[in-house]
Amino acid sequence: MRILISNDDGVWAEGINVLAEVLSDIGDIYIVAPDRNRSGASNSLTLDTPLRLHTHQEKRVSVQGTPTDCVHLALNALLDFKPDLVIAGINHGANLGDDVLYSGTVAAATEGHFLDVPSMAISLVGKTHFDTAARVAKEVIERMMNSPVPDQRLLNINVPDCEYDALKGWQITRLGARHRAEAMIQDTDPRGHEIYWLGPPGPCQDAGPGTDFYAVEHQYVSITPLQVDLTAHNSMQAVEQWLQK
Repeated sequence: MRILISNDDGVWAEGINVLAEVLSDIGDIYIVAPDRNRSGASNSLTLDTPLRLHTHQEKRVSVQGTPTDCVHLALNALLDFKPDLVIAGINHGANLGDDVLYSGTVAAATEGHFLDVPSMAISLVGKTHFDTAARVAKEVIERMMNSPVPDQRLLNINVPDCEYDALKGWQITRLGARHRAEAMIQDTDPRGHEIYWLGPPGPCQDAGPGTDFYAVEHQYVSITPLQVDLTAHNSMQAVEQWLQK
């Protein structure tokens, strides 16, 4: 296999390094990732400045841009072939529930999906057992090699931060939800200017059985198939009737 790896934690992040090392057993690995941490970049593209890149090794390139920039650039310019898979991660921390709307890691996988390459995002719900998440990724990919993902869905995978043997299994889940984020944190910089920090994410709101939150909390790998069509199909008729009133 030829596998393109990207992330939002940066080209030298521990997660991407562990993932690349483990997957090198089953394929040729090409890394195109941001030159620094771009967490929370979502699906943003850089439109007002050119993308600058640096080749660190033959198959490792950093880009002065977003995770979406990285995958878009790799698939449309840098690679002279279509890879068999785009995998984003291993993210340093969870991408559960509402997180997927903001996540640069999920966005990188989404861009691969947009450009017609089977894609997945994988996150470690913590910052210790990257080897566990990499082993899970390898097993998912080996399954994909034998049988493609049904309906060509994009996969969002979250792995509990524990030893591999401590995992209780795998669950196919839906996205849960959080309460609204906590208040912004107001502060002052050394020059006396007013600044604000984003507040911590809100606690879980929809985290019952069947959700990604629940699976990870109970030490299961959560695998959520995602779709990029944001149309609320079930509401179309109701909205049409509302407009006719």
